[in-house]
Amino acid sequence: MEKFVPFEKLSKKEQKKLSALKRRDWNGLNPVTRKSENPKAYNRKRHRTDFDFDSVPFFFFIRLS
Repeated sequence: MEKFVPFEKLSKKEQKKLSALKRRDWNGLNPVTRKSENPKAYNRKRHRTDFDFDSVPFFFFIRLS
């Protein structure tokens, strides 16, 4: 059986090893807190169009007379 040694009295190398064992894995999740962007604020990267020509058929009529 190993003798108990307080954490503070362990060598730095042993402290790092124990701390690494206690740490949890985030499994690819970024722990940084995020907040959604303000929908009312102007964003020059977002391009909005009032009329989407791709979703609605567009016809152009020319009147000849």
